Amino acid sequence: MNVYDLNNQIAIVTGGAQGIGYAVAERLVASGATVAIWDQDQALAKQAADSLGNGCVAFGVDVTDPDRVASVFAEVEQQVGPVSILVNSAGVAGSNAKVIDYDPAEWRSIIDINLNGTFNCCKAALAGFQARQFGRIVNIASIAGKEGNPNAAAYSSSKAGVIALTKSLGKEHADLDISVNCVTPAAAKTRIFDQMSQEHIDFMLSKIPRGRFLRLEEAASMIAWLCTPENSFTTGAVFDLSGGRATY
Repeated sequence: MNVYDLNNQIAIVTGGAQGIGYAVAERLVASGATVAIWDQDQALAKQAADSLGNGCVAFGVDVTDPDRVASVFAEVEQQVGPVSILVNSAGVAGSNAKVIDYDPAEWRSIIDINLNGTFNCCKAALAGFQARQFGRIVNIASIAGKEGNPNAAAYSSSKAGVIALTKSLGKEHADLDISVNCVTPAAAKTRIFDQMSQEHIDFMLSKIPRGRFLRLEEAASMIAWLCTPENSFTTGAVFDLSGGRATY
């Protein structure tokens, strides 16, 4: 495992209590960072932070609430120190159905969490990043955001929005040492599978040339590097984690 120099760096990882978020937090801590775990499940977030050590802290945060996001961001900086890394991993998959049958309320909820939540967190972070002229943001998009999975239009649309948001933010802050990038994972075996039909899970696996699902440590490895000062030129970019599925 490569270890980067993230000593004295403070990171926020949303959705960090489990899945890709926790794997990323674990990798950042291994490189010396202190991580604030944000999750809707505060008890699970605290359990994750306690297991990580190194002064990690936990907060219960609904990323769809911009006021809560801004206030907790300020609390992290007051309690731990200036934040220099943000990884937006909070997200939901939603149920599987054709658009014609999709519940409009569920559509709005998925867009709100996956896209608006990412917007809220980026907005809260960028003021401080801009003032200090340094920061790293990594947004977790999805290969579905490039291809548009059938029976998952809400999820696919939300992740396509995350890709576009990343590109816009990268350009808006390219004159400073602020990097805003995203990754497009294929499916990984996490609790998000609980929201999907077995038919959809099988479909996703069939589309991956590697013939297996993404491993959490593989995602964490790429994301951790994107959080480092070494990633000093690339911004507004989309990094493939699809096992060969992506065609662009």
